[in-house]
Amino acid sequence: MNRKTMLHRTVALAMLSASAAGRCAVAVSTPAQALSYVRASDLRLSPDGSQLAYVAVSYNWDAKPHLRVLDIAAGTERELTPAGKSDRSPQWSPDGTTLAYLSNVGGKTQVYTTPSRGGTATALTARKFGVDRFHWSPDGRTIAYLARDDDAQPHGIGPQVADREDDLSRVWLVDLGSAASRKLGVDRWRIDELQWRDPTHLLLVATERPNVEENTDAVYALSTATGAVERVAAPPQPFDALLVSPDARTYLVRSTVAGGPSERDLLVGSVRGGELKALTPVPDLAIAEVKWRDPSAVWARVVDGFWNRIVRLAPGAAAAAIDLPLSVASFDVARDGELVFVGEDFDHLPEIYLRTNVGRVRQLTHLQQGWDGVQLAMTTVFQTRSFDGTMIEAALMKPAVGAVSRAPLVLLVHGGPSSNFTAGFSWEAAWAQMLVAHGYQVLMVNPRGSNGYSEAFLKANRGDWGGGDYRDLIAVLDAVIAKGEVDPERLGIGGWSYGGEMTAWAITQTHRFKAAVAGAGVFDQQAEFETEAHPDGDEWYFGTPWEHPDVFARNSPATYIRNARTPTLILDGEDDASNPVGQSKGLYRALKHFGVETEMVLYPNEGHSPRLGSNNIDMFERILAWYDSHLQAK
Repeated sequence: MNRKTMLHRTVALAMLSASAAGRCAVAVSTPAQALSYVRASDLRLSPDGSQLAYVAVSYNWDAKPHLRVLDIAAGTERELTPAGKSDRSPQWSPDGTTLAYLSNVGGKTQVYTTPSRGGTATALTARKFGVDRFHWSPDGRTIAYLARDDDAQPHGIGPQVADREDDLSRVWLVDLGSAASRKLGVDRWRIDELQWRDPTHLLLVATERPNVEENTDAVYALSTATGAVERVAAPPQPFDALLVSPDARTYLVRSTVAGGPSERDLLVGSVRGGELKALTPVPDLAIAEVKWRDPSAVWARVVDGFWNRIVRLAPGAAAAAIDLPLSVASFDVARDGELVFVGEDFDHLPEIYLRTNVGRVRQLTHLQQGWDGVQLAMTTVFQTRSFDGTMIEAALMKPAVGAVSRAPLVLLVHGGPSSNFTAGFSWEAAWAQMLVAHGYQVLMVNPRGSNGYSEAFLKANRGDWGGGDYRDLIAVLDAVIAKGEVDPERLGIGGWSYGGEMTAWAITQTHRFKAAVAGAGVFDQQAEFETEAHPDGDEWYFGTPWEHPDVFARNSPATYIRNARTPTLILDGEDDASNPVGQSKGLYRALKHFGVETEMVLYPNEGHSPRLGSNNIDMFERILAWYDSHLQAK
């Protein structure tokens, strides 16, 4: 897997995207255009490989997931989702005759089934508060699902007692023949995932201590006959992506073998219990997605810097890289080795492709409408040594040839921190493309702490947000400025979540940025820890504020806010539970107190990542206007 060889375009790539050749004149000029793309995910091939179910999402649909089924041979597809509704989590029955999925077409989200070749969809469940997730049994006769009791206290109505037992989802079984549901035991547990081990047992990812706000999950076996529970294993925390092998002898989870902050390694164990072992690793790269169609091998999507690749992992053998012409956002594999994947990069919007088992690749979908003749920004991926010699990877987007030299530049910072910028078209990329269309250069850096590199690199900003990671950002920015194509007096910075926090941090450390956009960030680490929904991740980085107040203060923009001078636009959703909206309000209040030009815009009924298309367009319009008013030549 040589990343540099993948940067060169191939003949195959040119054949895949003839439409790209037509993009020769018009840039992504408006927020509405930048946000009109469609992303595909959760690809599920039918057992015989003839059909593909997948989820499509667009801000044109208020980010509501739509379920589509594609006939691969005929090239035809149908959409199951009515306008204004959401469908997700497609799963084929073991014999391929039925497709089950989650839908809110009737109100609360329920399990629906429909014949695989088309027909009327039927609600299989009728839970008062809806269904969280589900799985087919191996014999196709039963579906297990997670849902709250119908007599539980409604959310948002009456006194809201913390850590109520009836807020927890239970395990239910529904018989496909009679549609009758029955509940299994483990009432006092929080259950996060479930898979069938065999027709009479489930494997669960669950905790016996749901009110403990730390990672306490383990893997358990649950008898569907008696309700008896037996612990199978306690993988290193955190872990997720429970998956049972096709022969039902083993299972895997995505975990961390080196005590990192996020799940990145594959561990395999016997479904009967015992020691977990690491599957043949990809050299120090993170696993993002896993499919298991053949007992002899696991297929995985790995994050390799700005690129996502597919590898085949077999016990006792080196990882086998699959040659693909694009970065992969999602995938599935058939039993005969045929591969379907969402391919994209900086020059290509997301589409679904088929790779045959002899290596031929062809495009299956035409997801993007209204993009003919639209030119995407020229993007260069490069590496720069940081202050301590660490190699840092980044991407620079530039306006078309002929644009004004010495352009203004905006430094975008990704969310996370254990995330990364990738070669593709996402919400952050749409932000960048819009700015480039209006004459800006845009710099996107993967500083230390980012995913897609080594475990040591991922852990390098532990207890040090705003330390080495900030200096990485500045080192790359300085390297770009040194080339003489950027106006150093017209620099902006911006980002969302961790990117919003680093934006708030940057304006307390330097006055070189003349405009900033801080989206849903953290201002005061201790206050955020005490009010956020899931503090376990922050505890890995910082400990707790009651035991390490100095660490929390040192990593908080609030500690240094009196130094800020940069005009700052603050954006957030009023219902943000990840970085609660009080963080944005605190930043706004502090900037006003110190006389810094600032504006705050909050979006009702939106969480950490606003979904309503009109709200996203409004945000992009405000972002563009803010940078224009402070960075464009007068």
